Amino acid sequence: MLNVKVDRAEQLALHDQVAAEIRRAIADGEVMPGERLPPAVDLAAVLGVNRNTVLRALRILRDEGTVDFTRGRGVRVTGTPEKSALLLKVSELVDFARQQGCRRDELISLIQRLP
Repeated sequence: MLNVKVDRAEQLALHDQVAAEIRRAIADGEVMPGERLPPAVDLAAVLGVNRNTVLRALRILRDEGTVDFTRGRGVRVTGTPEKSALLLKVSELVDFARQQGCRRDELISLIQRLP
């Protein structure tokens, strides 16, 4: 079973959190391309969310090409989300911070203060 979790105190919508957690699990190799994900009802029970929240997250992942689902066959992982997209954004942030005269330790401190 996937090691996924949601935080109801988080400002990010629950379905976006579920999608992000599934992306993370795939990127970390918890689920490999070609493998089936647990049924939406099981994921919903583990996460403590409504089944429709999980289905909405799965539709997001389907639309981006990360998973595919066919009636009667379940949800299969079709691609691996690239952490490179995240690394690209982090690199852009670091470059911007440097342009603003912000040192690495100052940037880390700013990030740690975020809610």
